[in-house]
Amino acid sequence: MVLWTAAGVATLGFLVALEIVARGYGFSGPITEQSREVIFAPESGPLLYGGLALTMVVLTWRQRLIALGIAAGVDVVFFLVRWALDADMNFGNGALWVVLGVAVLGVTRRTGQERLLLLKGTGLGLLLVAGHKTGDTWLLITSKTRATVLDAYVAAADHALADPSWLVGRFLNATAPVSTGILHVVYGQLPLAAALVGLYQLRRVAVERRFPAHHLVRTFLVIGLFGPAIYMIFPVVGPVFAYGTDGGAWATANLWPDVLPPVTDPQPIPFDGITPRNCMPSLHTAWAVTLFIHSRDGSRAMRWAGTFWLVGTLTATLGFGYHYGADLLAGVVFALTIETAMRCSAHGWDRAGVRLVALGTAVFAAQLASYRWLPTEMAARPWLYGPLLLLVTGAVIYAYVRTARAAREHEREPKPGVPGQRPVPEAEASASASASAEPTDSAGAAETATTGTGTTGESGATDAKPELV
Repeated sequence: MVLWTAAGVATLGFLVALEIVARGYGFSGPITEQSREVIFAPESGPLLYGGLALTMVVLTWRQRLIALGIAAGVDVVFFLVRWALDADMNFGNGALWVVLGVAVLGVTRRTGQERLLLLKGTGLGLLLVAGHKTGDTWLLITSKTRATVLDAYVAAADHALADPSWLVGRFLNATAPVSTGILHVVYGQLPLAAALVGLYQLRRVAVERRFPAHHLVRTFLVIGLFGPAIYMIFPVVGPVFAYGTDGGAWATANLWPDVLPPVTDPQPIPFDGITPRNCMPSLHTAWAVTLFIHSRDGSRAMRWAGTFWLVGTLTATLGFGYHYGADLLAGVVFALTIETAMRCSAHGWDRAGVRLVALGTAVFAAQLASYRWLPTEMAARPWLYGPLLLLVTGAVIYAYVRTARAAREHEREPKPGVPGQRPVPEAEASASASASAEPTDSAGAAETATTGTGTTGESGATDAKPELV
């Protein structure tokens, strides 16, 4: 409870600080934007209903139906009022009302663990919406505070990787509109795909009355929180803006994707005060990697979908000119480092986890430093720096796979006396045989019955599910 309180205070403090900074630049921040949607037309109705879906993981099926009915009813009322007043039309207010109502219900009508569970569900739903609005505020701040961009440096460094954005961009132009139509859906609906995987991981919360220690949504939110801070350090707009038609008068030339940019002494490029500096690292890549990782624990269809979304997102980020190849490598390392840190914070830090976080942090810093201070050398010696970039990124991937596999095997080991853990089959017979003789078994059974992780009050209940990883 202390940890959750500290996290809540820190999050609130960050949002307040972001609100103050945004106000200083003449636009509203995430707190104002989310508060106004209680009454006024929301910017994104699907996003609010996505937050409601995350909140409803703590509710029973009957309560979910009631919550959806109330949300739809409130939206119908708002629709009729706005139609009568000729105001802006959108939906989603009902979803936000229900999310807030769950918090009120938890505070006024529940106590103990049930109150905490409802408040966690509310916080999860609100953080999804707040995370999106926080990201929008961050992007506005980057465009207002960073008058120049470092695209020339990244474009030069990208020669070491054979200029993949230009290559994939020409491929998409040749295969349009089929390829571009599919990839626009994949790129734009990444949050929906992540929400589906997250809901799958949280599907047992209502039954077990507890959240899994680690799940996709946690990593997604942290990536969205810390990623834009890197934008402030390394502002980049992307090849379609710096070297393409989307940059307008601010583009250095109309080169992308047909003509490679010349390798000269790179200099910061003055740019407009509107375009977000949101390339380094590629957060779409980081989110797609995280989705891929968490889809590995799902069904075969989910695993294939996670792979498809990863490949499609990487292709779209390059082929639409939103990112350079160097951005993608940084995004992969960034995602694996954050994912490892979040897993360790949930399950405990060990030596392998600490080493991997340190390795990922060092490689990520080295990538940014090389892009900034060695771009011409990298372009002049692609035979050396290209494989080296791929090698260090591959080293982080390999270390993550080994560490995650070992951690998963350790987490799946049966832990006596911990409710919700299912022992291996060989141990089940022994556990059930000694249930009446061991005092600790009866105590564990009582705890299981109290927390609702099993369907009976007997020790050794075999229907308890292991904690999701």
